[in-house]
Amino acid sequence: MKTRATACAALLALAALTGCSSGSDDKPEQPEQPAATVTKTLDTAAARKACVDAWAELLQGDEDLGLEDEPSTCQGLPEDDRIDRYMDGLAQRNQANRDEVQACLDDPACTSVPIP
Repeated sequence: MKTRATACAALLALAALTGCSSGSDDKPEQPEQPAATVTKTLDTAAARKACVDAWAELLQGDEDLGLEDEPSTCQGLPEDDRIDRYMDGLAQRNQANRDEVQACLDDPACTSVPIP
């Protein structure tokens, strides 16, 4: 009998500690923060891509541009990613130039790229 009483007391204490409800339909509200974070991440990623694209376009027209010439589409993006955005734009510009040269090399009638 003592064992049964001790077991019942332990179960009651455990139920009280774990917050066991008595069957009420009170449900805790779910925070909406994860959805907002996902949206913000997607918006930031899209803004970063637009910035890199703008850098590639600017660098295509003027090779002497530096970080201080950052396009206005980059405003509001994190400052610590600034060099990476510039370098990604530079890489994108370089890839576009390589693709143009390769297309000309593949076309025997092309004369737009000087070949020695």
